[in-house]
Amino acid sequence: MPPQLVHYQTEVEYRNHYEDKYCRSSIYTFDGFRIFFPKQQFDDAFFESANRLKRDKSVFSRRRAERMDWIGAALQDSTAELYAGWDRDKKMVNYNRRVTLVYGDYVVILNLNLKKSSAIFITAYIADAGTITKIRGGPKWEQKKV
Repeated sequence: MPPQLVHYQTEVEYRNHYEDKYCRSSIYTFDGFRIFFPKQQFDDAFFESANRLKRDKSVFSRRRAERMDWIGAALQDSTAELYAGWDRDKKMVNYNRRVTLVYGDYVVILNLNLKKSSAIFITAYIADAGTITKIRGGPKWEQKKV
């Protein structure tokens, strides 16, 4: 069961919540990775592109921001589905990227540094059925493969 949605009036309030909850805290995954949340990732995680082809991330997404507290819960969920990420530029599987799928359609993507048992938060979003099919069609993430 996901956490309750976060409700604020302004983008600034959501940004402050992200920085307080994630950037200024020590967050770990259920399997021990320390996750770092760069402040600038707010713009990637909680904005959407007005034009998907340009990938411009120019429109604030209240729908994404309201689920902000789901990120931490997803990363700490030992029953989450874990998949290897996809490098869209190289068009190949990337085991240093980990895709966490929870609550049926919620995705959190991390860029892993296995030597340091840490990761950087990349983004989080509600995936459509086609994206979920692609994710589940890829290889499961396993640390031993990296």
